[in-house]
Amino acid sequence: MKKVAIIGAGGMGREVLDVIDACNQVKETYQPLGFIVDPQFGAAGTMINDKPILGGFDWLEKHFDDVYVICGVGASHLRHQLIQRAEALNCRFINLIHPSAILTRMVSLGEGVVITAGCILTNQIQIGNHVIINLSCTIGHDADLQNFVTLGQGVHISGNVTIGTGCYIGTGATILEKIQIGEWSIIGAGGTVTRNIPANTTVVGVPCRVVKEREPGWHLK
Repeated sequence: MKKVAIIGAGGMGREVLDVIDACNQVKETYQPLGFIVDPQFGAAGTMINDKPILGGFDWLEKHFDDVYVICGVGASHLRHQLIQRAEALNCRFINLIHPSAILTRMVSLGEGVVITAGCILTNQIQIGNHVIINLSCTIGHDADLQNFVTLGQGVHISGNVTIGTGCYIGTGATILEKIQIGEWSIIGAGGTVTRNIPANTTVVGVPCRVVKEREPGWHLK
C-alpha cells in the first residue's frame, strides 16, 4: 500500500480522494493519509471527508520519504506554486487514474497526473507533469497537454492540439483540430477555440474572443 498525502483540501482535493477510493475498490493500492493545507486555510486535525488535515508543508518535510504526494488544487498557477514547494522537499509524486477512464496504450503520462471519472484519451497523446483532467473529458489523437494544464469538466479536445504549460480550460470548452494554445492562457467555460491563442491570454465565447492579456510571469505572483 502506498501512503498518500493530498495537497489541498478544497473541491478538487476531495475529488482526488474520490479517485483514490475508486481505485481501491478495484485493487487496494493506496492508503490516503489526509490533506496538506497551510495553517491559515485549515487547522491540523480538522476532518474532511473522513480524512484529517495532516498539517502544512512542515509536516511534509518530516514525512517526505514515507509518503507519496498528489496535488488536488484546480487552479493551474496555484498548483504550480505548491508543487515547487513540494519539489524543494524532494517529495515523490504518483499518478491517479479513475478506473472508468479509458486510456489507450499510446498515451504517455508525466508525474503527478490526475485523470478523473469518464475521461477518454485516444492515440499518441502526451500528458505532462501535474496535469489535472476533470470529469468526462475527451482528448483526441496526437494532442499534447504540457505541464500544469487543467481541464474543467466536459472539455473536448480535437486531434493535433497543443496546450501550453499552465493553461486552464474551463468547463465544457471545445478546442478544434490543430489549435495551439500558448502557455498560462485561460479558456472560459463553454468556449469554442477556433484559432491559435497567444500565451498569457484569456478568451471566452463561441467562437472565443480575447478579453484579457496578462504580462509574462503573472502566474508567479
